[in-house]
Amino acid sequence: MGCSSALPHILCFDVPLAEKALIACIRRQAAKGGGILAGIGDDCAVLPLPPRHEALVTTDFSLEGIHFRRGWHPAESVGHRCLTRGLSDIAATGGQPQAVFLSLALPRNLPQAWVDGFLRGLLKLARRFGVGLAGGDTAESPGGVLADIVVLGSVPKGKAILRSGARPGDQVYVSGELGGSAAILRRMMEKSKRKLKPVDYPRHFFPEPRVQLGRILREKGLASAMIDISDGLSTDLAHICEESGAGAEVQAEAIPLALIGKPGHEVDLGFALHGGEDYELLFTAPGGKSIPTYIAGVPITLIGQITRGRKIVLRNANGVGREFRPQGWEHFK
Repeated sequence: MGCSSALPHILCFDVPLAEKALIACIRRQAAKGGGILAGIGDDCAVLPLPPRHEALVTTDFSLEGIHFRRGWHPAESVGHRCLTRGLSDIAATGGQPQAVFLSLALPRNLPQAWVDGFLRGLLKLARRFGVGLAGGDTAESPGGVLADIVVLGSVPKGKAILRSGARPGDQVYVSGELGGSAAILRRMMEKSKRKLKPVDYPRHFFPEPRVQLGRILREKGLASAMIDISDGLSTDLAHICEESGAGAEVQAEAIPLALIGKPGHEVDLGFALHGGEDYELLFTAPGGKSIPTYIAGVPITLIGQITRGRKIVLRNANGVGREFRPQGWEHFK
């Protein structure tokens, strides 16, 4: 896979422009962000990294029928959500995104207008974070749309925040509010409510990657471990505990519940506990650290603490605890 094959084969799908003209148009759009030395048009991208930094690399699939449905999600939303997945991973290490690589497998009968919308949504978000589209690949899909996003980031040497840094006595925090995306998806699954207006439900259609928040947590040395909530609080907290060799206690009444709809109403606790695609940051901090209630304009909530042993316990308002098992998203389960 080389950068010279990035995006030109999109031209196969009801193209309104001649091949060279469309490639030139895409290259102009892709060149509007990031410090790419050489990108689309060469076999490999050439990218600078800041001195005394390490590279961060993450990749995520967005699959039609699994992560989105064309009948429910506008193309711009699909492109935005595709890139959010990668940017959120960079945020969870406290890093800074540098460049984006996109590989697309597209059905032969897919309208070019859908591809254009997908690119608009992806590139608009990329420009907000100052990252450029540096390359990728395209192919024909025998079924639905398959998009694979790769995001390259950087972090000062030895400073990446990992899942494995939590220790007994650390406090557990979460940014923003939880459960909104999953609750909105449930609404779309109800036959009479599939056509929701994205502008009314941005938590699901246009989620916000917490890049600035993650970077501040790293710069100020506040977080000992961190992960983004993409698969659900119960599953992602279990990842931190597993990698750190610890357990946790979580206070159910402390979990910040998302407001959705107009007028807004709180989602059910189950969506906040196990729903995915919130892309908030779940992090731990040593007990002696003072954590602000807002960082970068994002609310921060204390929801529990790290414990010895391996069990994760969820306690209700009366202090009664039960084992908090991972019930978020897991492929093949």
